Order: sequence, then C-alpha cells, then structure tokens
Amino acid sequence: MTPRDRRILSFPAVHPCGDISPPTLLASLITLSQSVCNFQPELFPTQRRNARETIRQIGILLVLLQEIRDRGLSIPHSTILCLAELHFALQKINFLMQDCTLQGARLLMLSKSQHVASQFRCLILAVATSLDVLPLQEFDVCAEVRELAELVTRQARKAKFEVDPSDARACKTLHNVLRLFARGTEPDLSSMQGIIDYLQIRTWMDCNKEIIFLEEEISLECRDRDEREVPLLSSLVGFLSYCRGVIFETTEDINQSEGRCSTEMTPLTLTLLTSVNPEDFRCPISLELMTDPVTVSTGQTYDRASIQKWLKAGNTTCPKTGEKLTNTELVPNTTLKRLIQQFCSDNGISLNRPSNRNRNIVAGSPAAAHAVQFLAWFLTRRLAFGTHEQQQKAAYEIRVLARTSIFNRSCLIEVGAVPPLLELLASASNDKPTQENAISALLKLSKHPNGPKNIITSGGLNVILSVLKNGVSLEIRQVAAAIMFYLSSVKEYRKIIGENPEVIPALVELVKEGTTCGRKNAVVAIFGLLLLPRNHQRVVAAGAVPALLDILASSDKEELVTEALAVLAALAENADGARAILEGSALGLITGMLRSVTSNVGKEHSASILLSLCVNIGAEVVAVLAKDPSVMPSLYSLVTGGSSQGAKKARFLIKVIQDFHETRTSGLKGSSPPQERSLHVW
Repeated sequence: MTPRDRRILSFPAVHPCGDISPPTLLASLITLSQSVCNFQPELFPTQRRNARETIRQIGILLVLLQEIRDRGLSIPHSTILCLAELHFALQKINFLMQDCTLQGARLLMLSKSQHVASQFRCLILAVATSLDVLPLQEFDVCAEVRELAELVTRQARKAKFEVDPSDARACKTLHNVLRLFARGTEPDLSSMQGIIDYLQIRTWMDCNKEIIFLEEEISLECRDRDEREVPLLSSLVGFLSYCRGVIFETTEDINQSEGRCSTEMTPLTLTLLTSVNPEDFRCPISLELMTDPVTVSTGQTYDRASIQKWLKAGNTTCPKTGEKLTNTELVPNTTLKRLIQQFCSDNGISLNRPSNRNRNIVAGSPAAAHAVQFLAWFLTRRLAFGTHEQQQKAAYEIRVLARTSIFNRSCLIEVGAVPPLLELLASASNDKPTQENAISALLKLSKHPNGPKNIITSGGLNVILSVLKNGVSLEIRQVAAAIMFYLSSVKEYRKIIGENPEVIPALVELVKEGTTCGRKNAVVAIFGLLLLPRNHQRVVAAGAVPALLDILASSDKEELVTEALAVLAALAENADGARAILEGSALGLITGMLRSVTSNVGKEHSASILLSLCVNIGAEVVAVLAKDPSVMPSLYSLVTGGSSQGAKKARFLIKVIQDFHETRTSGLKGSSPPQERSLHVW
C-alpha cells in the first residue's frame, strides 16, 4: 500500500478558477461524471445501495452534459458559477466513492455507516441545488434537454440515501463488540467472525492490510493535530489485531519476507548503553519527548522550543530549579538527542508528529487496550500448549504485535510471553522459520525496560548464546547479537554475560564473518560489555582487536567504522588493549582514520585512541605521531569543531606532541628514558 496524504472521508475539492472557459468546464464535468459512473456497486463492501443510486443519478446528469456538448450549445458566462458549484460537488462525490472502495478501509467505513450514508445524501442534494439554480433559459436548449435537467433535479431530491439494513446490523454488532472490549469483557468469537465474513476479509493479509490502513489514518490524524477519531481508530486496530491473531489460524498467506530479520533490524547505537531513564527524555516544561534538547546554565535540559518560549516571556530563572540563569545560552545536548532518536526508532515513535509520541506508550482507547491484553493471553497460551504450527504462528504474531508499540510489549511481558518463546527457540535448532520468528519476537521484547530481566531470569542467556553461535543463518545470529546488546545495557547483567566464557568469543566471531548489520550489532554488544572494566581483558583475549582493525581497513560503512573506533578507544584505555592495538600495526590506520573519517564522532574516537596509546605505550607512539604532518591539522580541527570532550582530548594530544618536539630539540643530556619522559609530559 502506498502512503496516503488524505484522511478518509475528507474531500479536498477545489473550485474551478473564475476565468475558466465554459467548454473547458463542461469537458471537466463530463470527465468527473464518467469517473463516478465507472464505479461498480458490487465491488463496494458496504453502502452498495447508496453507491448504485448515486451512479444512476450521475448517469442521468452525464446524459444531460453530453447533450449540451454534442449539440454544440452556447454556454453563457452567467452560468459559470452554477456549473462551478456542480463541479465542486462532483469532485466530492468522486472522493466519497474512492473512500468506499479503498483497500483496507472496509471496517472503518462499516463503523461509520450512518455518517457515510449522510454524505451521499448531502452531496446528491448539492448536485440538485446546483441544477435548480442553473438558468437553463439562458441556454439555447431544446425541450428534451430541459426535461433531462428537471429529471435529474427531481430524482436527486426524491432519492433516499439510508444505511443498508445488512450494513446496519453488522455495524451494530461491531459497536457492541467494541463496547465489550472497552468494559474488559472478551466478546464472543462468533460475533467477530461474522463481522470479518461480512466484510469479506478472508485472509491474514487482508486483515493486516486493514490494520496498516488504520495505523496510517491515525498518523494522519495526529499529523493534522485532530485526534477526535483516534479512540475509534485505535479500537478498530485492537479489534483487527485480535482477529488477526485468533481467527486466522494459518500462516500460509503471510508474506514472510515482509519481516525478515535482515530487513527489520534497526541499527543499534552505543549511546543506548548510557544509563538514562526514558522519562528523562521529556521536557520538564511541555512534558513531551524532546526533539532538540538544550542545556541551560543551571545544567537542566529542556526542549529548545519550550525554553525559548519561556525566555521570550521575560523569565530569567530556570523553570525546574528556580535558580537565576547566569546567561541565556542554550547548549545542544547531542548525546541526549541521540538517545531519544534511538529510543523512538526502537519503539516506532515519530518525533515529527508531536501528538503521535504518547500513542505508542499507552493504548489509544480502553477497547484497544483490552483487545491487546486478551490477544497477549491467547498467544502466550498457544506458545505454551499449542501444536508446533500453532506455536510458530503465535511467535510470528508476537513478533508483529511487539513491533507496533511499547504498550503491546508491556502486555506481552506482563502475561509471561518470554519463557515460552525461549523454550520454542531452544527447541528449533534447525527450523529456520521458527528460529526467525522466536528470536525476532524476543528482540522486540528485549527493548522493553523489563525485557532483559525476563530473559535473564528465565535462563535465556544460554539460549540466546546458542543461537548467536549456531543460528541457522547469519541474519538470525545478528538478531541474537542485538539481544546481547540490550541485555548488556543493564549494568548488573554485564558481569553475568562477561563471565560466560563463550559469549565474547561468539560476538568476536560475528564481527569477523557477519553481515554489515550483524557486525555492527556484535560491535556495540562488545562495547556494552566493556562498560564493566573486568571485561576488557576478556575482549582482548578473544581477539577482538584484529577483528575491529579489519573493519577499519576494509569497511566502507561509516557507522560501522565509527562504532569500531569507539570500541578500540575503550580498549586502548587499558594497557593490554593498547599493546594489542600497537601489535596490530594499527598506528598508521588510526592516524588515517583521524584524517579521513568524515564524522566528528569518528575523529574524536581516533584522537582518543592515539592519546591512550601515548599514555600507555609512551614515546614510541609519540615519535611516530610527531613525524606525521597530517596529525596536527586534524587535531586542530577537532579543537575548533569537536565536542567539548573531543576538543579537550585533542588539546592534550597536541601538548604531548609539542612537548616531545621541544624535548627532542633541546638536546638536554641526562634526560630520563623515552617512556618515562612521555609519561611525565602527560
């Protein structure tokens, strides 16, 4: 389905321009009328009677317009206004007919049956009104044409546009089901099956298309900051999600490529490992997620738009602390911004739509909330007690459901979906579809704040490790690495994971042979483990340094290179890591990165590695850097254009190199040995 830019049942018709020529307007009226008449009533899931009557009425109008054209009758300019109003009404009728047959809109149109019928009625009356005031006496028309015009007007005024009785019954059943969900009562499955059958939603994919359509409609509502329909739309999504998971038993019609591990992976980032509560992502003023966080002189962070509005109002104090601001400088908090962006990416939250940010955290309506809760229970029971086919289908449903929102993940974790998913994964040693679905579902759940705890306490570390080492495909192994990343984001689990003798070697192996996404996931997982100092030795011993240096030498993916530099910078802070980097003949490679990598972050990591090598190795490294004419210009560019931390390290490194030059040229006798000299300078 292609993205839409128009909300359903909104009719953005435009009046023809005032200086349009009568023949052009007549030709356009004929084209619009033909477009309406080309619709086939039997293809309307609902509103068939009203569609048939509308096509009949516009068909008569089409005959009238064609008679005027074919007879070559002169159209006076005084009639332009009436014809323009007729043109306006026909545009809207076209939009209405399109909406009634729109793919994915069946359930929504059924739920609004009364409103849709009233739209048919109003628009046909608008056509009649336009013809009523059309001064036919100013046309040189024959009696036949005049009779046609009168016929159209009479027919339009007499026509009854009401809800079809069968539509009314199905609509009533639907709203009864939604009311039961809203009260926390699980409706009778036969009632829901009846609605699905009535709308001819025959397959899993048909149902999924309806959900995708409604999700798009919610996004359009939020984009336009008009959320009146969001509760209804959310309730319908909940209803369809329940039906998709419970009514459609088979997965034969599911397009598995739609959710393959390799395509659904969101690139991971090292900043997620910073210990920040997602509530810290909200601006203290607006309480919305911040899109452009900035820090004021008191050290508090706000969204730029909110704090600027506060300051423009004449306030001179910090909104949160009440302290007087020493200045009005707003310093961008780039680290927090990256954290927020990754959080939103992981949880399907659009920062471009402010009203849409909270929708992923809480359900859009009570009916939607309870529908997802009932579905979560059903899927978890299927995982625990179903046949193999039912378990695989349940894993796929959890994978799809958990992708949508934080609320859905919360429901699945609360009902205990993690343990049976781990059991299913452990039993699927050579079953690729089952491995894909189970590991991908676990990845989605691991992103929830309680996900890592559920996995670790359920004995999931060894299960994930087994897939990391022996997964059926590289794509499956890279998902396992991503889960290791989320597990290592929890401080107390870094020790447990690091002490397992197989985890770090398995991650290093994936760094060597994985896809670009797999290597990146393994690299950031290793970085997470390095936040515990005692894991440094384990990472070096597993051969991580040569694998990371190979990325620098061979990869053209800048994000991957930057993350590899970050891990090397962390390792270089330790003497063993620094020696391993130097033994890998990496000095020229790192200085090359400092010079050639385009991102400031990558340059700062490169400078950090070089500084750590100077400190931990000594004059041997400093001498090489002092001879390289490209080093100093690159460092000076960091001093002026880097972050405060990056500029600080660049200045230190510049001083180390300058002091080395001064010491070497002074020719002082009896100086300390080179290594002692360089350490003293530091």
